[in-house]
Amino acid sequence: MKTYFVAASVLMLGIASAPAADLAARPYTKASPIVASATDWSGFYVGANGGGGWSRKCWDIVPFAITNPALGVVNFTGPEGCHTASGATAGGQIGYRWQQAAWVFGVEAQGNWADLSGSNPSVAPLFAGFANRSKIDTIGLFTGQIGYSWGAFLLYAKGGAAVVRDRYESFITPAFGPGVPVGFIADRGSETRWGGAIGAGAEYAIAHNWSLAIEYDHLFMGTNDVHMTYDPVFIAQLNHDERIRQDVDMVTVRVNYRFGGPVVAKY
Repeated sequence: MKTYFVAASVLMLGIASAPAADLAARPYTKASPIVASATDWSGFYVGANGGGGWSRKCWDIVPFAITNPALGVVNFTGPEGCHTASGATAGGQIGYRWQQAAWVFGVEAQGNWADLSGSNPSVAPLFAGFANRSKIDTIGLFTGQIGYSWGAFLLYAKGGAAVVRDRYESFITPAFGPGVPVGFIADRGSETRWGGAIGAGAEYAIAHNWSLAIEYDHLFMGTNDVHMTYDPVFIAQLNHDERIRQDVDMVTVRVNYRFGGPVVAKY
């Protein structure tokens, strides 16, 4: 009886272990690869900027004549000298970029308030005792961009059109008598001038859709004739044109917010 019980137990264990032996081994699953993220510069963006600028301006008298009772007709022409107008600038920008592989293309419009001012004494004999002063109070840029991206870091170049708003005046440096004190503004002129622009910048994505950049721009503003009008109670006969040539340089720090997804997955 005991022998029979042992044999039956062995038989039951064999039957129970057979299905387990038939089970397939658990398959090996490779761990999922690490997902790397890279900044995608595509999309619309808006931002703000601030920094400084300087503008080199040179004045030349456009030839004109006045009639003097004692001397008759007197002709005037010649250079008046140059000065650098410098100061602060701040504003905003809006643009759109699209990225293909590592190359980034874009268009942008920028508008800035500015306070670039400067002056120099006139070297023209006619205007001895006068100084010329200029001020740029507005700067606009309309540019295209091309850049190359290393993930979160972008280097770019830009070029296009520029526009500035200029104000000019001449003022008295010595006192000329009652009613004409030192600093008396004798004549004024103004213009909106268009030109070309080139620039370059470096930008870094710092957080979700935010980026910081530093940018340098040079504006080729050419030469224009500007009409200078004297105060009627002063010497209206001296109304004349000044041929003024200028360029502008700017360095600004920029912060941008980009709309859309900040990263794309790469395996």
